[in-house]
Amino acid sequence: MTAGADGVTRIAMWSGPRNISTAMMRSFENRADTVVVDEPFYACYLKATGIDHPGRDLVLASQPTDWRLVADSLHAPLDGGKTVFYQKHMSHHLLPDMGRDWMAGLSHAFLIRHPARMLASYVRTRAEVSLADLGLVELSELFDREADRLGKAPPVVDSAAVLEDPETMLTRLCAALEIPFDAAMLAWPAGKRDSDGVWAPWWYKSVEASTGFAAPGPTGMPVLDAKLQRIADAAMPHYEKLARHALG
Repeated sequence: MTAGADGVTRIAMWSGPRNISTAMMRSFENRADTVVVDEPFYACYLKATGIDHPGRDLVLASQPTDWRLVADSLHAPLDGGKTVFYQKHMSHHLLPDMGRDWMAGLSHAFLIRHPARMLASYVRTRAEVSLADLGLVELSELFDREADRLGKAPPVVDSAAVLEDPETMLTRLCAALEIPFDAAMLAWPAGKRDSDGVWAPWWYKSVEASTGFAAPGPTGMPVLDAKLQRIADAAMPHYEKLARHALG
């Protein structure tokens, strides 16, 4: 996981929704050497699937809907002497008919969260949810692909561990990605960002108010209704597989 020929380390951070993924993006964006991009395949995913998400029309108008154009942009040069390109990706946005060759040359990492906590958070914004919406099946497949390519497990970070000890976990993540840890990753100014996707009004209220990673939540798992519990149970084997490789 080294920098490319142009000296830029391009980090593809894969997760499902409600995984502190936007807080992690904030953390990297607060580095002086880093540019971020927020869910670049979202419009491609919405157009191809026809699925209804909050702000769907705005998302479709805000991004390319051709995955090839998006993939090319993820290898684009960076301005201003920046040397880290942090890409926040939702694993389920990468659909089966999208090519994978563009993934070469990127440093891939995986952000996970217990499915019960994901679901309890997700349904606060969008009541309809299925196993496919969590992206854990695709996350597991992408992990296997990258592990096969590297000959070892790529970095995995559990969101609970980040909230428990941000400095330690970010230090370990940066080491795994072969970039220096920067203490600026631990706190950031509150507010909106130009880099945020147009879907921010529906999903980012908490992170917009934040100035750092939130305190750990309750140690117990949220109580789910029967339908959500079935989804959580189906997701657990994928989560547990990745959790076995989590840093720390």
